[in-house]
Amino acid sequence: MRKLPPLSLYIHIPWCVQKCPYCDFNSHALKGEVPHDDYVAHLLADLDADLHLVGERSVGTIFIGGGTPSLLSSEAMQKLLDGVRARLPLDTHAEITMEANPGTVEADRFSGYQRAGVNRISIGVQSFDAQKLERLGRIHGPDEAKRAAHLATDLNLRSFNLDLMHGLPDQTLEEALDDLRQAIALNPPHLSWYQLTIEPNTMYASRPPKLPDDDALWDIFEQGDQLLTAAGYQQYETSAYAKPGYQCQHNLNYWRFGDYLGIGCGAHGKLTQPDGQILRTVKTKHPRGYMQGRYMDKQHPVETEDLPFEFFMNRFRLLEAAPREEFGLYTGLDESVIRAQLDEAIAKEYLLETQTHWQITGKGKLFLNSLLELFLGE
Repeated sequence: MRKLPPLSLYIHIPWCVQKCPYCDFNSHALKGEVPHDDYVAHLLADLDADLHLVGERSVGTIFIGGGTPSLLSSEAMQKLLDGVRARLPLDTHAEITMEANPGTVEADRFSGYQRAGVNRISIGVQSFDAQKLERLGRIHGPDEAKRAAHLATDLNLRSFNLDLMHGLPDQTLEEALDDLRQAIALNPPHLSWYQLTIEPNTMYASRPPKLPDDDALWDIFEQGDQLLTAAGYQQYETSAYAKPGYQCQHNLNYWRFGDYLGIGCGAHGKLTQPDGQILRTVKTKHPRGYMQGRYMDKQHPVETEDLPFEFFMNRFRLLEAAPREEFGLYTGLDESVIRAQLDEAIAKEYLLETQTHWQITGKGKLFLNSLLELFLGE
C-alpha cells in the first residue's frame, strides 16, 4: 500500500550582495537592483506550470532560501505569498521560513515580511568574530548579527534559527566555542551548527585556506555538543539543534522523505505521483534563462533500484527512530528487497531494529557513508 507523503514548498531567491568564497549554492552577485516584481511574476508562473504534479495535497511548510531572500522587498514578499496561497491550500499552521543575512535585516522590512506570512527566519550569522567573518566574505559584523537576533526575538515570531559554522580557517577550539557561547546567549529556539567544508567550484576550492585537522574538529564538535546539550538544545539531525518543540518542520519533512515542490532558479523538487512514480525536478539555474520563461531544466523519475538509497540517504541523517512501515508506504517496495542489507547493517552495529522501527547507532552516525553504501543500487 502506497501513500503520498506530506508536501512542502521551496522557493529560491538567487541574488546576494556578493558571493562568499565557500558557497556552492546557486547564488549570483547582484548587479543593479533586484527585479522584485518581475521575479515574483516568474515564480508564480513556474508554480502554475507545476501544479499538475501536486494533486490535491495541502502544503505544510514553505522555505524561502537563497541567495539572500531578505533582498526581496516586503511588498514583493506579500505578492509572492498571496500568489502561493491563491494557488495552493496551506495548512492552517503552516511553517513559513525565510533565510536572511544580518546585513540586510531591517526592522521595518521584517515587520512587512511577518505581515506577508513569514513566521520563522533563519539568520546567516556564521561567526561572531569580525576577522573570521571577513575571511568568509561576509558583509556583516558581529554587532549586526546580534541586532538581527534581538529583532527576531522582539517580533515574537513562531521561531528563529541562527546559522553558525565551525572548523573555520585557522580557528582554535576556544574561538569555535566562544562563537557557540555567544549564539546560545541570544537564546534562539533553533541552531544550525555545521562544519565548513571545501566544496568544488568555489573560490576556496581554487585557493584552499588552512582548516583545523580532524582531531581539532572532533574536539570542537564534542565540546560544542556538550555546551548545546547543557543549554537545553537537542540534536535531531547531523547539523541541527533545537529547543524541545522547535525543530524545523520543513527540514524534518525533507529528511523523512517527504515531497517538496521547488520553484525559482536552480530549485530542486521531489514529487510522488498518484501511480507511485517519484519525480525529481530541477529548475533553470541562471536568472537570465529563468526570467525568459524557461523554468524546467530537468525532470526524471527515480528508478526502482535507487529508491532504497534515496529513502535512507534522507532518513538516516535524522537521529530519531525511523518507522519501518514508512519504507513501504513511501517507496512502494517490500522490506524483503533490502533484508540482506539491513542484516549487514545490524551485524556491523550501524543499526538497531525493533518490531516497528530502525534506529541509527552512534557507530552508524560515525560511519554514515558506509551505512548508506549498503543500499546503493547495482
